[in-house]
Amino acid sequence: MLAPGERLGGERDLAEQYGVSRSTLRQALDALETAGAVRRAPGRTGGTFVAPRRVERDLTSLAGLPSYLRRQGFSSDARVLSTGTVEADEETAQALGLATGDLVLEVVRVRLADGEPISLERARFPAGRFPGLLDHSLGGSLYELLQAEYAVRPGEAEERIQIVGAGSLEAKVLEVRRSTPLVAIARTAWDRDGRAFEHSHDLFRSDRVQIVVRTPAGEAEASGVASTIEVVA
Repeated sequence: MLAPGERLGGERDLAEQYGVSRSTLRQALDALETAGAVRRAPGRTGGTFVAPRRVERDLTSLAGLPSYLRRQGFSSDARVLSTGTVEADEETAQALGLATGDLVLEVVRVRLADGEPISLERARFPAGRFPGLLDHSLGGSLYELLQAEYAVRPGEAEERIQIVGAGSLEAKVLEVRRSTPLVAIARTAWDRDGRAFEHSHDLFRSDRVQIVVRTPAGEAEASGVASTIEVVA
């Protein structure tokens, strides 16, 4: 079995190996690329390569990204780009139940799976509720840290998803080309008492993640959980 990143043979060799025409082979490679199983690069040093495994981002359960990665057999790490205490803008204040200008703690990190960047995270938390948060090690799961140090029990979250193009900064940090499609997730999380404790914006590499939602028949209506799709012009 070929490993992620390993180059497949040339089209002519593959067509001869499998006894098909080159046009049929190209159709098969097109389908594999669409499915995310291979990636193709142009040029003399390019070719068709086995794509890296994709991380499943499960929107059904509320947990930190490291737990998702561990369950799927990836090593998990993070690089902290910046931390600070900032004034809440209107969006953050509304999400966290604060007044505009109230202080929030901001943590900006790059998430790594098997040593490669998969997401850029910008998370904000009410400063008054989490004194000393920025003094802790922030390379692991923030949810696990909040539970251990501040007795936060996550209850539910609202996550809004859209596709955006990578700007210069995002492209550099995530090691992709400018304007590469990224999966943007804006999340507000509440604890089990209904108090908002996190508002964040995550940008995921679209070639390294797939969004998963599991909804058993009848469960959403019975539990009062709603799934909404918004079209943004």
